[in-house]
Amino acid sequence: MKSAITVIKEQINHFYLIRRLSLYELKSKNKNNYLGMAWEVINPLIQILIYWFVFGSIQKRADIQVIPGMDVPFIAWLMGGFILWTFFYQSTIQGSKSIYTRLAMLSKMNFPMSAIPSFVIFSQFYVHLFMLIIVLILLQFMGYFINVYYLQLIYFMFATICLLFAVSLIMSTLSTIIRDVHMFLNATLRMFLYLSPVLWPISAVLDNATIITILKLNPLYYLIEGYRSAFFGTEWYFITNWPYTLYFWGLVIVLFLFGSMLHMKFRRHFIDYL
Repeated sequence: MKSAITVIKEQINHFYLIRRLSLYELKSKNKNNYLGMAWEVINPLIQILIYWFVFGSIQKRADIQVIPGMDVPFIAWLMGGFILWTFFYQSTIQGSKSIYTRLAMLSKMNFPMSAIPSFVIFSQFYVHLFMLIIVLILLQFMGYFINVYYLQLIYFMFATICLLFAVSLIMSTLSTIIRDVHMFLNATLRMFLYLSPVLWPISAVLDNATIITILKLNPLYYLIEGYRSAFFGTEWYFITNWPYTLYFWGLVIVLFLFGSMLHMKFRRHFIDYL
């Protein structure tokens, strides 16, 4: 618990610096490209079109039932989940290598290492917000207008950031000690893409309640379904599914406590792994 409190204080005390570094991270990443930061949006849009073409063909372009009596086009349903997946994937991958790729810099300055994954996550969050605006505009043209359920997007974005920070604390520490962890994480996340309701409606494809329950242990399931509930105005997902909400936050807290303990235990020795 002491480690977790220390990490939280470091985020609060250095929030201004985290915000500044996150903007610098985003700009420096694309400074050598002619289109600059536009690639942060172009890449996921291309991926959405590819997955729509491939998995839309499998679905035969059929509409997806989000609730009984309400069907939405597959492309709209895909966009609703894929923008969150892109945010999660990029933040986790970049966050896992955020410390060991900056060890040389950290050895020359006084900066809390727990804030490194934070500004990497926030740099991706800006991209996510821009993608969110694009999706919202497209949904308006498709007939899914802004509604009161959109308010829960604020909650689900906050929940996503909390999960990402907890996971990044763990993975950035382990990746610094054992570099193979980063490669393993990349492969694992690609598997998670197909085990999450990003590309197909799992509950409609599978009729085995036990398997569906196991797949719901993946916290991405909760977040993606929450996003879609907001986009299509179906329900207050985090209230209607309150047991699932309790499970999600319980998991986030456990991961954060473990990640904080792991980070504080090894960060004094990070330079040794340079």
